[in-house]
Amino acid sequence: MAQIEQSSGGKKKKGAQKKMSIHVDFTPMVDMNMLLITFFMLCTTMIKSQTLQIVLPTNEDVKKEQQSQAKQSEAITLILDTEYNGDKPRVDAETGKTIHNIYYFEGIADTTFVTPNYLRKEQFVGNVNHEAQGIRKILRNKNKQVMEEYEKLKEQWKNKEITKEEFDKAAKKNAADSLKTRPVVVIKPGPNTTYEGLINAIDEMNINQISRYSIELPTHSDTLLLRHYEQQHGETIIRPTIRAKAAAAHHVATAAEASTANQ
Repeated sequence: MAQIEQSSGGKKKKGAQKKMSIHVDFTPMVDMNMLLITFFMLCTTMIKSQTLQIVLPTNEDVKKEQQSQAKQSEAITLILDTEYNGDKPRVDAETGKTIHNIYYFEGIADTTFVTPNYLRKEQFVGNVNHEAQGIRKILRNKNKQVMEEYEKLKEQWKNKEITKEEFDKAAKKNAADSLKTRPVVVIKPGPNTTYEGLINAIDEMNINQISRYSIELPTHSDTLLLRHYEQQHGETIIRPTIRAKAAAAHHVATAAEASTANQ
């Protein structure tokens, strides 16, 4: 509280103004600030960092010689590609998103081309009217048993039957359940795939609770499959690397400018 004290000096001249000193006690204010800080610390919910959580594959309970093997019925390979307009990624006019194509096949690469439409094409569509579409639908059907249990756990969490910690623990255990039929996904970014396309593929692994996947480079067998798909559908998939082509064009232009300057 503030206190006003009147100075009590010696004799003063008649009519002289009285001097007063003001003393402010800040102790109650400090106490109040400490109470407020304590209140906000106890009542505030800390914001969790918005980072990409990746469910990494595990080698637990798997023999060393089996770590690089998978059943043919469980394997699915995704070959990623991005469409371009010149040297810039092509954007869908309706959604405003970059167009990424996924060429996928199940099992091992069949370069005999006996099976018709062995290599198929999809895109990153997501959900439409709460229903999975595009490559998400394909992956969800491959991981159907895990996703059915995951939806049950999510419903229990929404109904507050289990806590968030219990939900996360149960979901992780469910995704790694070896008794369920689970896919093994091989992601192969093509030379023209953007970083966004690869991140979209990893996102689909997390959304569909797929814990077994790897990222590899396309092989010669993959190239043969893409060539055969081009012949069947009249598309151009395998083309010069856009970034390398743009870099070469820039190099040529720079050399031409240097030659003109020297002349």
